[in-house]
Amino acid sequence: MDFLTDILNYLSGLGASFMHWAMNLYYDIEVCFSRNIDMDTLLTVYWFLFLVEFPRYYLLEIFLSIRYAILKPQRRLLDEKARMVLFAENPLVSILVPGKNEGKHIYTLVMSLREQTYKNYEIIVIDDGSDDSTPFICRDLERDGYIDKYLRMEERGGKASAANLGANFARGKYIVHLDADSSLDRDAIEKIIIPFYIDKRVKAVGGCVKIRNPKETICTSLQALEYLKTIMVGRIVTSEMGIYHIISGAFGAFDSETLRQVGYWDIGPGLDGDITQKIRKAGHKIVFANEAICLTNAPTTWYRLYKQRRRWSRSLIRFRVRKHIDILIPNRNWRFINWLSNMESIFFDCICNYMWFYYLIGLIFTYTEGLLEIFVVGWLIRLCFAVIAFSIIMLLTERKREEFFLIKYLPLSTFYTGYFLRITRLIGYTMEFFFFNSYRDDWNPRKTSVWAQVERN
Repeated sequence: MDFLTDILNYLSGLGASFMHWAMNLYYDIEVCFSRNIDMDTLLTVYWFLFLVEFPRYYLLEIFLSIRYAILKPQRRLLDEKARMVLFAENPLVSILVPGKNEGKHIYTLVMSLREQTYKNYEIIVIDDGSDDSTPFICRDLERDGYIDKYLRMEERGGKASAANLGANFARGKYIVHLDADSSLDRDAIEKIIIPFYIDKRVKAVGGCVKIRNPKETICTSLQALEYLKTIMVGRIVTSEMGIYHIISGAFGAFDSETLRQVGYWDIGPGLDGDITQKIRKAGHKIVFANEAICLTNAPTTWYRLYKQRRRWSRSLIRFRVRKHIDILIPNRNWRFINWLSNMESIFFDCICNYMWFYYLIGLIFTYTEGLLEIFVVGWLIRLCFAVIAFSIIMLLTERKREEFFLIKYLPLSTFYTGYFLRITRLIGYTMEFFFFNSYRDDWNPRKTSVWAQVERN
């Protein structure tokens, strides 16, 4: 009851703060519109914000996040029971770490693994043809017993190929896939394995990825805020709805037998989205483990971030629209929940991006004289939405003190998510739709991309 009281008090304070903010926002809007546009046109001008973005990315998240917070005591009981079963069974967990030229990160990752509360694991590092100090560092770590097996591919085969090599040597009941430049909270391994013991239908679990270097540049700070919104909150919501559709390659856990049945990872870029689709199509359940925390380094420059997100955007077209199009077509193995999972992603992440571009062009040509005022008020509305989103983040995160400093980046986040990311995604989607650019991306070796082109046939 004390926990529920705290929740109600928090929501009450949140409501009062929001009303104060909303009144100030209303005043700003009224002043800004007083010359050229009256308040009656607000919904007409900002239909995209109120009819598309707010219902999906804010209203739905408010409802499901509050429900998630209220049910926290119940989940704690289930977690504790599952944890007891996990430690009683004590299954071997195989941790795969594929990567190229990751020598400078391997030691940090291995040290975070040695501090894990769950001890029965093996570490398999797969070197994807590195030409830096990775072989020397990993052989020393293997000799000293810090890692269990070091596998080297003399010729680069790509991340999926490296992960498959490691999986063939893995002996564990569960396989955890990690990026080499990541590190884990002390209880992350047990937290990501526990869902397998809560529901036997679960065959894959995604971990919660957060930014390790949030204070390095403005670019990384905005990414840290974005990760909290889209990965932590966003994947809690999609997991609660049963439509969680991508396990991050940085931190994910899989039932070994299920991985073998679906044929492990297919070669080519976008391996995290692809393997998730394959497991869903096999009829298995996938969930998100919010408290299994993985920290990863974010790109520090805008150009590197642009290249990363453009590559991620291509994967949506390549896998959801092209390779796994059968999920959207009713057939013998068709399942509504898989259809909904893919359609939600395709509609809101892709189609709505093109709708936004059409909306933006319409604003420019329709309200030429009052364009500056329209963009200022649009920024204010987005800022209000950002405050709502940040309140949800603070309700759900376990690191309120460490992450509260990100509140000062809310004014900039509206430009980052509202323009930079949207334009980047549009470029990625368009280039993949018409030019199949993912098959020529140097992130993946040329030979595997050529082989993967059979997907196009």
